[in-house]
Amino acid sequence: MANTVTIEAAARERAGKGAARATRGQGRVPAVIYGAKQAPTLISLEPKVLTRELSRAGWQSRLYEITGIDGASTRALIRDVQYHPVSDKPLHVDFQRLAPGQEIRVSVPVHFEGEGISPGLKRGGVLNVVRHTVEVFADPDRLPERFEADLSQLDINDNIRWHDLKGIEGLRPAILDRDFVIATVAPPTKMAEPAAEPAAAAAPAAAAAPAKGGAGGKGAPAGKPAAAAAKPAASAKPAARK
Repeated sequence: MANTVTIEAAARERAGKGAARATRGQGRVPAVIYGAKQAPTLISLEPKVLTRELSRAGWQSRLYEITGIDGASTRALIRDVQYHPVSDKPLHVDFQRLAPGQEIRVSVPVHFEGEGISPGLKRGGVLNVVRHTVEVFADPDRLPERFEADLSQLDINDNIRWHDLKGIEGLRPAILDRDFVIATVAPPTKMAEPAAEPAAAAAPAAAAAPAKGGAGGKGAPAGKPAAAAAKPAASAKPAARK
């Protein structure tokens, strides 16, 4: 279950912003270990080792064995990391010391598998992830590095809940009042538009066509009135008066 990684650290003598800047100036990352009803322990870490661990998924729930401090080792979890706002390099790390037999509250990441064969996703459904991590109470020695969610059988409108996750045996979720949702397969967000009916498109064209003349004759040009009535025949001479 639990995966423990060993990290070598060096002790620091002073706390405070000035001391932390001095540690970073020496090419190391300042850190602190607290908890288990003991005084905080100031340490520094090698940047390459720390960056490697933070780039691996699941470091929030990974156990660390911190060595190199007064010849002893300390089991701890990474609880917080401060990053540089521009370079995104770690500036400071907070570790929580683990006491023997102490149950801890920790966030465990969820890994999704089977997306390529999910019936709902193959039909255009959209995976809506509600929780990327799940908070649980657990014995550190039984803490999984991640939970697995199988999507291979999900159709549209189906979901994955807490009880569906793999690796939850012996763990107690922080949410106890319901079997909460982890992810759902939502219907497609874009539907195809229906094609326009041919008859509806042809109607305006037919109405715009010019009317033809009656049988046996050509109609008058479009836009011109019909010819006026024929002029009277040449006026006959008036009858002679008797």
